Amino acid sequence: MKAPLILLLLLTSFSLQAAQCPDTLNHNRKPLASDTEVNLCEQYLGKVILVVNTASKCGFTNQYDGLEALYRKYKNQGLVVLGFPSNDFSNQEPGTEKQIQEFCRATFGVKFSMFAKTNVASGTQDPLYKALALQAGEYPQWNFHKYLLDRNGKVVKSFPSRLEPNDPKVIKNIEHLLVQR
Repeated sequence: MKAPLILLLLLTSFSLQAAQCPDTLNHNRKPLASDTEVNLCEQYLGKVILVVNTASKCGFTNQYDGLEALYRKYKNQGLVVLGFPSNDFSNQEPGTEKQIQEFCRATFGVKFSMFAKTNVASGTQDPLYKALALQAGEYPQWNFHKYLLDRNGKVVKSFPSRLEPNDPKVIKNIEHLLVQR
């Protein structure tokens, strides 16, 4: 009698968690150069999230430094930075995932989470970027576009590529979200 009750409770809990997971995080993704998927909702719901489409051969590639600095400064307060390499804009991310990973670590000391190459441009069929664009009202127009999500996975800001991660507008919005519970 106890086993069916436990199973029912587990299934109910799983259903409630799935129902509470926002479209922006309800995705499984492979970390860069990995074969194992992670569920974004399980990993990051409850965190302030900065999602960035990256490219290693872009004029904005130096933004990796600013992204890593943000991550290091605010990670203990609940900020995560999620990088999604993309080759959508002028083929500026041509390398393999292993090459991208080595470049990010060796050149910029990237420790924030990086994921498998992703299509991010308008018209993409990628469900993560479709959900982000739907909430933000815009797709990335170039590499290093930034989406800021609150702890509930809702997009609250979208920052263009030219806006550096250490820009006061970005920092102000991140700090505002970090103090909210």
